Amino acid sequence: MNGLPQWREPRWQNLAVPAGAELRLGLDVLAEPDALLQALRAEIPWEQHRLRLYGREVASPRLSCWIGDTDAVYTYSRTRFVPQPWTPLLAALRDGLAALTAQRFNSVLCNLYRDGNDSMGLHSDDEPELGLQPLIASLSLGATRRFRLRHKRDPARRLELELPSGSLLVMSGTTQQEYRHELPKALRVKQARVNLTFRQVVARG
Repeated sequence: MNGLPQWREPRWQNLAVPAGAELRLGLDVLAEPDALLQALRAEIPWEQHRLRLYGREVASPRLSCWIGDTDAVYTYSRTRFVPQPWTPLLAALRDGLAALTAQRFNSVLCNLYRDGNDSMGLHSDDEPELGLQPLIASLSLGATRRFRLRHKRDPARRLELELPSGSLLVMSGTTQQEYRHELPKALRVKQARVNLTFRQVVARG
């Protein structure tokens, strides 16, 4: 890949969004997504985090890296993450997404799903550091994977969709308060996927 990421005008897809959620899916938001995937795999200092789940410590089923401004400290699954500094490509993506969404971002959670055996369990991005109604911009590169959204109290309210390479899922409003989401295993998938979820961490009083 030569130079900085090149943006395209998103093709926004109409979603049958369940009540209470605010989501938008933009397709083909980036030129050369495959080249960007390879560049990010090489540039980001990936590691396998240890998480505390149900009273025990387990290895995360994916590789990750928390990157952001120096004060964008984040706590997830009772683990405190101090951000790594911005890389050139991630800083450029942050600035492009800020222009596209009219939202400032000071951090990004980078996840590398090496193949379909890697996954993300059911959860909400509702930590206090993100505020009451966070806007989260989720950029997907590489293998197409299935995304599931489920209401916390009403199982009839749900959504499943495919997230292809070069797509942007924007979650906002009360989505994190009312819903959980996941990326389940997909054992037939042999290709890697990088997912970047850009956020704005707010200072806690």
